[in-house]
Amino acid sequence: MAEEDNVNKQSEMFETDEVSVIQDGDELDAHGVVSYVTSRFKRAEDARYTDESRWLRAYRNYRGLYGSDVRFTETEKSRIFVKVTKTKTLAAYGQIVDVLFGSSRFPLTVNPTTLPEGVAESMHINVNPQAEQAMDPLRGAFEEEPKVKFLFDPDEKLKPGETMYDRMKRMGSLQKKLEVVGDKVIEGPGTTQDTVTFHPAMVAAKQMEKKIHDQLEESGANKQLRHTSFEMALFGTGIMKGPFAIDKEYPSWGDDGEYNPTVKTVPSTSHVSIWNFYPDPDAYNMDDVEYVVERHRMTRSQMRGLKSRPFFRTESIDEAIALGESYEKKYWEQDMEDEATYSSAPERFEVLEFWGYVDTEMLKEQGVKIPKELKNSEQVNVNAWICNSKVLRLVLNPFKPTRIPYYAVPYELNPYSFFGVGIAENMDDTQTLMNGFMRMAIDNAALSGNLIIEVDETNLVPGQDLSVYPGKVFRRQGGAPGQGIFGTKFPNVANENMQLFDKARVLADESTGFPSFAHGQTGVSGVGRTASGISMLMSAANGSIRNVVKNVDDYLIGPIGRAFFAFNMQFDFDKEIKGDLEVKASGTESLMANEVRSQRLMQFMGVASNPALMPFVKSDYIIREIAKSMDLDPDKVTNSLGDAAIQAEILKKFTTPPEPPAGAEQGPPAPPTPGAAPEQAGVGVADTTGAGGGNIGTGTAPTPGEQGFTGT
Repeated sequence: MAEEDNVNKQSEMFETDEVSVIQDGDELDAHGVVSYVTSRFKRAEDARYTDESRWLRAYRNYRGLYGSDVRFTETEKSRIFVKVTKTKTLAAYGQIVDVLFGSSRFPLTVNPTTLPEGVAESMHINVNPQAEQAMDPLRGAFEEEPKVKFLFDPDEKLKPGETMYDRMKRMGSLQKKLEVVGDKVIEGPGTTQDTVTFHPAMVAAKQMEKKIHDQLEESGANKQLRHTSFEMALFGTGIMKGPFAIDKEYPSWGDDGEYNPTVKTVPSTSHVSIWNFYPDPDAYNMDDVEYVVERHRMTRSQMRGLKSRPFFRTESIDEAIALGESYEKKYWEQDMEDEATYSSAPERFEVLEFWGYVDTEMLKEQGVKIPKELKNSEQVNVNAWICNSKVLRLVLNPFKPTRIPYYAVPYELNPYSFFGVGIAENMDDTQTLMNGFMRMAIDNAALSGNLIIEVDETNLVPGQDLSVYPGKVFRRQGGAPGQGIFGTKFPNVANENMQLFDKARVLADESTGFPSFAHGQTGVSGVGRTASGISMLMSAANGSIRNVVKNVDDYLIGPIGRAFFAFNMQFDFDKEIKGDLEVKASGTESLMANEVRSQRLMQFMGVASNPALMPFVKSDYIIREIAKSMDLDPDKVTNSLGDAAIQAEILKKFTTPPEPPAGAEQGPPAPPTPGAAPEQAGVGVADTTGAGGGNIGTGTAPTPGEQGFTGT
């Protein structure tokens, strides 16, 4: 019930925070708004024509298709296309996906920011009841030194299964010192077997991170990110959109079989094809854009479905539908079709979604209502939907701080263009060379594998069919035998052409940063023949991917994670997830979460095992990072506070030597008698059970000549 109330509150929040500047029934001179959006769209479309040409070439090279610009001579028989571009693109795409989803989670984390002033960075609690230094719990807890170790009284030791929250309830006056963080602390293993360490970090960070991950999983963000990564690798740029609010239906059936679905307003994400994305042509990245236009291709039912979304004008949608389908294929859509079709126009509607700044005066002149707090602003950021010269939706940008909910990530950054450079463009020339050399080799093989027939018609009876086939009979009227018809064989130079093909393939490896053996090619030569050479080449390939993943972190994962954080801070009523937090993209860290990273962490743990250094080492953090580097869930393989306390007590019992019986005198063992034979394993062991057994040691076999050797 509480969850439903929270959902209802969240839906109300969406409706109150998103300000509509036009609604059903409002008189609006739509011509100004439509003209403005259409002109922005046309300008962006014209500016990206050269980019569309590059994308078309990339698409053809991926599909193995020759464009209309390729002309073959009559003598060229082979039309083969070697699809190395496809192989390289899929190899890059596969590595990117493996890195981003190595832990099966969206690669972002939420961490608390700098701790509040006056709060200790860490607290070490001794859970050994035999501690000799039992002291007041307040001693030195919040002195100027931020890393103070303090102990609890033995009578106040942690109980089995007790959490930090439970413990703080019994902390007395120390509780007041911790009011700035309350119960928002996380626990971890201590620096020794007898201690547990607490870091005063916000529990809100974990809860916010879980909230964002749940939202991303529910919206299918992993699938959308994979689509984005593919277009990024192929075309050079990938586009994602979100978060934006949608009403999602959750199936539910009553006891009588009645279908009673639950509708919740949730944030969602989507992949936007680069072909339908039209950014401000004067911008080099999303931080600089004044506006963005997304082109939608909608069916009649999808148009009607817009009526249920907030602040869409029902009357305008009906009018747009009544005017009929308006979608027209662009030239690049026709070129990308496998076969040319000349059918009628598609039964679809072209809808333009506009996000960007609009002059306030222009809106006022069109009769648009401007909120009181924005009347003095020279421009406002709006979201407008246009179809068939009708304004379907016009609202103020609901996000705070103001942001356009699109994210463009380049595969390879081009600092002088909005769009990046992809695999296909980097190897465009080498793909052309490989195709040419392969066609030459095939044509030459076909030529050299057959005879060229020469005919001297003066030696043959006129009017005969000159075609040649097995068993053919020619009538000769003069000349010597074999002079009328004979064949000529041309040399085979296909090997030389294939050598040039291999050279072009090496150039493709260098231009893309992906060695051929990394995606399955056999028969490598040179440095790739040795294990060290392969390791070196793989390291170079990983370096190329590392740069790409860094771009994904900087231009996509980080911004969309911060957008979800701001979305929840603005629209979610759950106070437990809110706090002074920061979102961090972890795609690059995932790339390092491998054997090398694990080894480095283990090496550091070896150095930090020095008792003099252990108080300065965050052991719990290192242990969790080691678990992450092994693709393990740290929450499942590391102890909580209560488990750590119990484990410390258990280990203490096993590591503490038993006390000797009362009155027993202990002294050093007697030295061995000089010249005496060494005691054999298992010899002289007393049998205290009466069963004739005893403890049997491992022992060693004597050699000939030694005492105890009885063999021959």
